[in-house]
Amino acid sequence: MSLTRYLLVMLIATLTSWGAFLLVVFNVDPYEGGVMGRALFLSTLFFALFGTISLAGFAIRAATRRDAPLYLQVIVSFRQAVLIALLIVAALVLQVLQVLTWWNSMIMLLCIIMIELFFLTRSSQRDI
Repeated sequence: MSLTRYLLVMLIATLTSWGAFLLVVFNVDPYEGGVMGRALFLSTLFFALFGTISLAGFAIRAATRRDAPLYLQVIVSFRQAVLIALLIVAALVLQVLQVLTWWNSMIMLLCIIMIELFFLTRSSQRDI
């Protein structure tokens, strides 16, 4: 898949995800929707955030890091978007369960950072 096709598909999917998220926000009552309403809310939010962060991350990387190949920048922005969106949705789940505190937020953030450092060190070892 070419880069322009990937970006176009990702943009369309992101806009569709934001549309689905807005439909859930305006049409699903959180008190009557129950578990299914919350699951729809969190899943559409995850995909909308993932697409937005991925596209924004790629745009920033493409503008600032001209020395790296574009396909590597796509991979890194894709991975980081998944991790950041997962962190945000996990924090919202903990908030819904009323167990979100600063220290478990820090633990989640440190886990995400360690996962990203693992991938960064793994990729830098392959370059040697």
